[in-house]
Amino acid sequence: MSAFGLEAHGFRNLSKVNWNLTAPALYEEAVRRGEGHVAKDGPLVVLTGHHTGRSATDKFVVKDANTEPHVWWDNNKAMSPAHFDALHADMMAFAEGKELFAKDLFGGADLTHRIKVRIVTEYAWHSLFVHQLLIRPTPDDLKGFNPEFTIIDLPSFSADPAKHGSASQTVIAVNFTKKMILIGGTSYAGEMKKSVFTILNYILPPKRVMPMHCSANVGKDGKSAIFFGLSGTGKTTLSADASRTLVGDDEHGWSEHGVFNFEGGCYAKVIKLSREAEPEIFSTTERFGTVLENVMMDPETRVLDLNDAKYAENTRAAYPIDFIPNASPTGRAGSPKNVIMLTADAFGVLPPISQLTPSQAMYHFLSGFTAKVAGTEKGLGKEPQPTFSTCFGAPFMPRHPSEYGNLLRDLIAAHGADCWLVNTGWTGGAFGTGARMPIKATRALLNAALDGSLASVEMRIDPHFKFRVPVAVPGVDAKILNPRDTWADKAAYDAQAKKLVEMFRANFKKFEAHVGPDVLQAAPVLAEAAE
Repeated sequence: MSAFGLEAHGFRNLSKVNWNLTAPALYEEAVRRGEGHVAKDGPLVVLTGHHTGRSATDKFVVKDANTEPHVWWDNNKAMSPAHFDALHADMMAFAEGKELFAKDLFGGADLTHRIKVRIVTEYAWHSLFVHQLLIRPTPDDLKGFNPEFTIIDLPSFSADPAKHGSASQTVIAVNFTKKMILIGGTSYAGEMKKSVFTILNYILPPKRVMPMHCSANVGKDGKSAIFFGLSGTGKTTLSADASRTLVGDDEHGWSEHGVFNFEGGCYAKVIKLSREAEPEIFSTTERFGTVLENVMMDPETRVLDLNDAKYAENTRAAYPIDFIPNASPTGRAGSPKNVIMLTADAFGVLPPISQLTPSQAMYHFLSGFTAKVAGTEKGLGKEPQPTFSTCFGAPFMPRHPSEYGNLLRDLIAAHGADCWLVNTGWTGGAFGTGARMPIKATRALLNAALDGSLASVEMRIDPHFKFRVPVAVPGVDAKILNPRDTWADKAAYDAQAKKLVEMFRANFKKFEAHVGPDVLQAAPVLAEAAE
């Protein structure tokens, strides 16, 4: 039990507070309460109900004198301090008489820049989720733990738009001044994880520390790599490489000390996961301690069916990072030698790998092109939707993208990192006609980039995007390296390429006043089709 109690956050008359329970104790509580079921090999299987992904339209940032000059309001919905206070008061009244779970955790593995976060939850399995996903303090750390930020998560609370300024009965309200985040009306546990990311995205840039929506790993030579990308682009899959040490799978910082994980666990998509293609991640679905969201399970045998998307396409596994055999015990590594930007191009236009100049890297970082994958957000249909999510994480960026883009450019220049754009999307045609890029080809190309051999192969200049593209790479079908060659209908490819170039240029207009002429010149152009 913490000496800094929940009454400091406004709670009163609670029936019980379960402080920093272990994973086995949280299992018992979750099962006793009917929140989940234990599967055959030990994972806890839970359903998130109506919300099977983030509820992006229900997230707000409190606009006050402190935040007004610093928050990117074009991207963040504002909530008044009065509405936040009313929401907080009503959530505190709702919590009276309830039994809650409190976890004291760290966000950030860098000892200089980590933050102390307290997460108070209504559900035991939510407490288990954050226990596995964030960094757990030692017993000595807990003795004097005084949280810097507090997240209060009450899924069964319903917000009132008229009274609380919310968009619906679901709400995620971020108050940077009061250092508190309120979550209500959703059982999707990922909201808590992304709330910690949002906090770090706000407080780190003024310290010249770059917060990044990326995975990271490090080779035996000590050279690290970071992988930017939205959900569904392969961040988790491609960074879980048995030949390299995993630093983390989703959220990192780049400080004066190098790269560091924000988390202590992984949150991997498991729909259609196979033992053959992704053995490290697959093995976590057979372990005690893993939380499986919306995964189908036979009620009698308790055997999982990872191929069944009955409840959601966005099925997830949350597990401690040490469940991956080659995970870093510290969550830290040196500054990256390779910066990789992942995109799932639903148009089938982009090559499987391209080398970027620093100016092109900033252009594509600010553009953040990909295709949103079904299930990662509320309201998406079955087909991927092409989108531009600046910095590969616009929903979690409180500040203007230029702050993050300029900081990344400076770090790349200071450390001489090589930059690559990797398309894990479609080849041989657009979505519906073509096929998803073979993961074996992607891994082979990435390995060549990471070991330095890709730098010595013959390159061509892409006629539209002007980045360098390998002509031939050992072990990779040369045809796949030139997207136009994979299309049966070359005229259809040219039309799709023209459409994508126009989308890039239209999207970037909002950044033109914030970048230099070198970045403006990195924009794609409409070129004549060339065989």
